[in-house]
Amino acid sequence: MELFVSEGNPHCLKVLAALEVTGVQCSVQYVNHEERVVPFLSRPTLPALLLPTGLHLFSSNAICRYLFEVSGQECSEFCNQWLEWEATDLQPALLQALYMAVLQGKGSEVSTVLQGPLKFLDQSLSKGGMPYLTGEAVSVADVVLWAALYPVLSDSSQALGEHKSVNGWFDRVASIHSCLSAAQKVLQGKGLQGMKSYMQRQPAPQSSQGRNTQPCNCNPIEGEEGERAFSEEELEAAILNWSKGLSTSPLATDRQHPILPQEGKRNILVTSALPYVNNVPHLGNIIGCVLSADVFSRYGRLRGWNLLFVCGTDEYGTATENKAREEGLTPQLICDKYHAVHSSIYKWFQIDFDFFGRTTTEKQTEIAQDIFWRLHKNGFLVEDTVEQLRCEQCQRFLADRFVEGICPHCKYPEARGDQCDKCGRLINAVELREPQCKVCRQTPVIRSSKHLFLDLPKLETQLEQWLEKSTSTGDWTTNAKQITRSWLRDGLKPRCITRDLLWGTPVPHPDFKEKVFYVWFDAPIGYLSITANYTDEWEKWWKNPHQVELYNFMAKDNVPFHSVVFPCSLLGAQDNYTLVSHLVATEYLNYEDTKFSKSRGVGVFGDMAKDTGIPADVWRFYLLYVRPEGQDSAFSWADMALKNNSELLNNLGNFINRAGMFVTKFFEGYVPVMELQQEDKKLLALVGWELQQYIQLMDKVKIRDALKHILNISRHGNQYIQVNEPWKNIKGGDTERQRAGTVTGVSVNIACLLSVMLMPYMPEVSQTIRNQLNAPQSCVSTMLQDNGTFVCSLCAGHRIGTVSPLFQKLEADQIEALKKRFGGQQTPQSTASTQPAAVPAPAAAVEVVTVNGVDPEKAKQLTQAVAEQGDKVRALKAQNAEKTVITAEVAKLLDLKKQLALAEGKSPEPAPQKGKKKK
Repeated sequence: MELFVSEGNPHCLKVLAALEVTGVQCSVQYVNHEERVVPFLSRPTLPALLLPTGLHLFSSNAICRYLFEVSGQECSEFCNQWLEWEATDLQPALLQALYMAVLQGKGSEVSTVLQGPLKFLDQSLSKGGMPYLTGEAVSVADVVLWAALYPVLSDSSQALGEHKSVNGWFDRVASIHSCLSAAQKVLQGKGLQGMKSYMQRQPAPQSSQGRNTQPCNCNPIEGEEGERAFSEEELEAAILNWSKGLSTSPLATDRQHPILPQEGKRNILVTSALPYVNNVPHLGNIIGCVLSADVFSRYGRLRGWNLLFVCGTDEYGTATENKAREEGLTPQLICDKYHAVHSSIYKWFQIDFDFFGRTTTEKQTEIAQDIFWRLHKNGFLVEDTVEQLRCEQCQRFLADRFVEGICPHCKYPEARGDQCDKCGRLINAVELREPQCKVCRQTPVIRSSKHLFLDLPKLETQLEQWLEKSTSTGDWTTNAKQITRSWLRDGLKPRCITRDLLWGTPVPHPDFKEKVFYVWFDAPIGYLSITANYTDEWEKWWKNPHQVELYNFMAKDNVPFHSVVFPCSLLGAQDNYTLVSHLVATEYLNYEDTKFSKSRGVGVFGDMAKDTGIPADVWRFYLLYVRPEGQDSAFSWADMALKNNSELLNNLGNFINRAGMFVTKFFEGYVPVMELQQEDKKLLALVGWELQQYIQLMDKVKIRDALKHILNISRHGNQYIQVNEPWKNIKGGDTERQRAGTVTGVSVNIACLLSVMLMPYMPEVSQTIRNQLNAPQSCVSTMLQDNGTFVCSLCAGHRIGTVSPLFQKLEADQIEALKKRFGGQQTPQSTASTQPAAVPAPAAAVEVVTVNGVDPEKAKQLTQAVAEQGDKVRALKAQNAEKTVITAEVAKLLDLKKQLALAEGKSPEPAPQKGKKKK
């Protein structure tokens, strides 16, 4: 094993301490902060542990768990709870504290930020009455929390208050020489300043105020919350907004088709990257494109913008033709089949397109050919000869996916003609070794073919001038800007726009009549043709750059085609086309830390989500909660259950249900009179501030970050109810009953606000809340006006409807069954299709013929298989996988050991185990 760490990185302190405490044999390599150790992650991630199998662990807590497991020390459930608390609650507060102390020179404010977590830790240690977090001996939880807190607790200049139990525990762990040795190696004796280089490379943390400070299985309303201070002017402004009342303007969601640009309005055209028709979209496709665009479109309509949202299936190209051959259908029938599949999936996910079309239409041919002729007329097309593989048996040139061979880079035997699925490198088909035609399996020959190219170098100056303006005035994501700059920095080259295919938009030039347009040239034009199929007045959107703002939503791999290639096509056409104003690109969503793969079927796909019994709104919520805005993220069944049970059920749902039930139970279903006290005014100001943050973030398409402010509001509400105890006050005298009424009335109005803020994210839940509260329709068009207006929408005397729970708990056995059913740890038919995973793929079965005597070759294979399977079991335990999964993998390990014993001529009976092998 090899552990990669960097000096000054507090997360590396954890793993080095764990390594030294456990004594596990592992080489340690110090690298700089920018070193990309894990090849399939888009950003540098340290620490990272390279396992003997060639796979990586790159979560510091998972690495620590793994090291303790390897040393024979099991991680208890209590221990796992502490590790979860450290990651989700302590770390955000620590990051903010370190940022303030190291970079801002605000060491005096660190105690305020850490007060809640330290108080909780102190109380837990005091109540537990044990020397360490989980018992009488040091556990992985002690090492992780000690290392996390070491930079601040070891700095004598930090006055962090009196926490006797914490200080005693900290000193006991510090007395272990291995821990202090690790701290010296990471911080080099420089204390907090030893972390400066690392902290300078980290984004500024968001405030952790309002976060929960206890382990995840506890009720959020029991947590300590930071208090935001407001001036008298801010409090008065909040009361003024509260008293404004509801707007009488028309409902923001009313739409009359066709939607066309209007004078004096903000006209927004939203496109989502066109999904390939040839397969079922997976969760990564859904969050990267259509769901993100849908949330922003719903939000824009609530803001009163004049907005059109279009999308459709991308139906031409090699992939479709190949899929048709596989299924024995014509390309058109394949398109018809999968267009219906896509439409059904997006409808279930409640993607609210104004129009969902397709690219196999007459409008597509008409518009694409018009742009082609304009480029030709304006001198932006050039001819060139290209060497291609041709199958003499099939009498055709072989496009990318019609040829397979050995990758010239990594020797993978099933590399495609455009890319290797194992190493990810792009390939020119003629570079493949031992190529084969996928149709007839004959060896193709190299032949020359004449093609047309878009002369990107000739358009480069125009492109750069436009990009300078668009990226400086529009909301382009950071990755979109970086990817675009890298293309320009390397210099643009002519790009082929024609293909030797049958299925595609025909090239109208007589010299190229047997060719079709390359899909990258053709597909973006689909945005125009789909709009043209929606309305004959499509040019009012697409040839109106001064009146229309264009938002493109996509995953980062699509950026160059939308920021460089397609704009060059439109600039070269010289027909006043609307170019992208705001390019919004996500990073990748992985699946349980493994890569999704359409071709290999790894991961959860859209049609599968429908069959889980989990409502579409919960899927939407979780995908948006982990939306990969700034870096890659991962779908996890365990985390989905955690977020559903903690954030939706215990936080959001708990607050809204309590507020409504108090109205029903204590006030006969009528909102009571509210007499605001100073505490109530502060809450109104705080909720109003969260609303303003939500709007600022949503305006900038920070969808994931905006969602956190919704959850913050419900947390504030839960705390407000808990502190004021209306269930007790209602039993008291007139003053107490009035107080109960005020708290109940304010709470139910916050619930109404939450229903509006949730509309873009969870449309069905939003409507259910408003139905239960019998909320007036005008609340929808009032709350999100201007910078955000929290008004009293449910006045005294308002009659609410029937209140019922909004969410259901996802039980552990249900999640275990879903993980097993959908293969959270599944092995695809060819492991080369996936990138290396944090959890190793199951060891390949080794065929062994049982004979009397020794078989050295088989023993050698099985020894390797046993080692890999052992690593897999330990990695699963390190990542806190479900017990059923671990048990199944242990059974495989025992079976491999039995086969190894046979191959070595020994007794196949295993050494005594704690449990019995499953048969």
